[in-house]
Amino acid sequence: MGGEVKFQLGQNPYIKLVLHALKHRVSSVNGILIGRLDDASSTVDIVDAVPLSHSQIGLLPTLEIALIQVEELFSADGLSVVGYFHANERYDDAELGKIAKKIGDHISRYFPQPAVLLLDNKKFEALCKGIHREPVVQLYTKDASKGWRQAGIDASVQLTLKEPSANTVLSDFIATEKYEEIVDFDDYLDDISKDWLNPRLFK
Repeated sequence: MGGEVKFQLGQNPYIKLVLHALKHRVSSVNGILIGRLDDASSTVDIVDAVPLSHSQIGLLPTLEIALIQVEELFSADGLSVVGYFHANERYDDAELGKIAKKIGDHISRYFPQPAVLLLDNKKFEALCKGIHREPVVQLYTKDASKGWRQAGIDASVQLTLKEPSANTVLSDFIATEKYEEIVDFDDYLDDISKDWLNPRLFK
């Protein structure tokens, strides 16, 4: 993907990721972004997300098992792993840490220019107070030196919410404590009867 790169984040994966972080407020959490690349428009369309962990952050063997299963589950629909989501444990931690960068590097083996989304706690707090309408995540991508760089520093990378009403719907889900229904890969490993794809979350 040369030149300007666009990442379009769908409402459902956006809500799923934020609810996962909200369920485990005192822990770091992470997840996998699913989507496809439109070569014609240089747009990565993020259409789903899989909550991964709230206790085993940074364990590459667990991550690798999850990535293999995700690729098998979504490849039939022409979808693949296109990025990674991370929420820091501490509210005042706004940095993309070593573990998140390491996992982002690992995912780049699956997708050459992945998105790494970091939950912005200040924006999220503003959303909960009803005074924020922008995405509550920060976008990081790899720059020419293969380091992780936050989008917005230049105009070559953009992140947009596909549905303008996403934050309104998210606020409704928070108000009804829908986050309690989120299941991640850790939960599945503890109890294989739980579905970490969360197919009933939006029904």
